[in-house]
Amino acid sequence: MSTVPNMSGNEKHDDAVSPSAAKRLRDAMDRLLAGRPQRTDGRLIKDNLWKEAGLSRATMNRAVRILAEWNCRVAECDGFTPNEARKNDEVATLRKKLEDKTRECTELHHRLDAAATAIAALHHDNVLLRQELNASGQLIALQVHR
Repeated sequence: MSTVPNMSGNEKHDDAVSPSAAKRLRDAMDRLLAGRPQRTDGRLIKDNLWKEAGLSRATMNRAVRILAEWNCRVAECDGFTPNEARKNDEVATLRKKLEDKTRECTELHHRLDAAATAIAALHHDNVLLRQELNASGQLIALQVHR
């Protein structure tokens, strides 16, 4: 009595597991994929599937169609739970912000170096001009009032 699963959990049972075991596996699959595990750490691995369902690994292995559905559904979400996907998105966003800020800091550092070079050149010119004016006697010292 082979049937094609319709992914709704309403298909006829044709795996070598009982209907109750199939339901437990599907419920566990749904919880894991929704990021709401009850018995495991929530990673999308087969070890967690059978543990989350409260069944043996051998029972899970006999549920060939459910495992095929598991593989498809895990592949669709790239193996990440909703929380992991959200965290990965946040990390990617933060990395982009860090990259932008690093680029900005590098640009500001270059501008600071250019400004320091210009200030040093102006200071050097000022010192030379003061020496030249002092040597020609045209430099007049102003009294400082306090």
